Amino acid sequence: MPEQNKPFVVTDRRKFTMDGELRPDADPSPEREERASATSAPAATEPSPTAATPPDTAPEPELPPPPTAEQNDQARRAYEMTADRLDTAIRSANPGMDHPPEMNFDQLVQSVYMSAIVQLGGATREGQQPQVDILGARQSIDMLAVLEEKTKGNLSADEARLLDSALFELRMAFLEITQALARSAAAKAPAAARSGPTGPSGPKIVR
Repeated sequence: MPEQNKPFVVTDRRKFTMDGELRPDADPSPEREERASATSAPAATEPSPTAATPPDTAPEPELPPPPTAEQNDQARRAYEMTADRLDTAIRSANPGMDHPPEMNFDQLVQSVYMSAIVQLGGATREGQQPQVDILGARQSIDMLAVLEEKTKGNLSADEARLLDSALFELRMAFLEITQALARSAAAKAPAAARSGPTGPSGPKIVR
């Protein structure tokens, strides 16, 4: 029969009847087999969102390499030359001015000591309300304590005595100021509850 006269044949490839039942003459298709194998295969295990996962640990930043001995020596010499020129310029502008004392261990301890005294309100003028930087004073005292720890066994008798005395006086002053602040706050609380806020009468905390 010529190809153009072949009858047109319609093949029903539906797998199910109108009632939803499987047709007896339906051939199993790869799609159905794949679906069946997918339903029978165990589901891939996904990590539980509540499962504990190790936190991301960022690598610690690497410190830059220390300067070489030659770099340290060059920086020291350049600093000393610049400091000398500065001293010369200051004395030229202020004739008769004494040369600033050379920095040593005693000067270092006294500098931190005076900073702590000012922070504890020791530099307040008479008649003015003390301004107390209690946190700054604590840091200054702790700085001297670190200095004491790091220089232990490497100080002369006079240097060790100076540092011990400075720490003792500052710690006692710190206790006195904190106790005064606590008493002032306790005294203000009942008065404020009875008659409202009143003007400050004790040391004022800066921070």
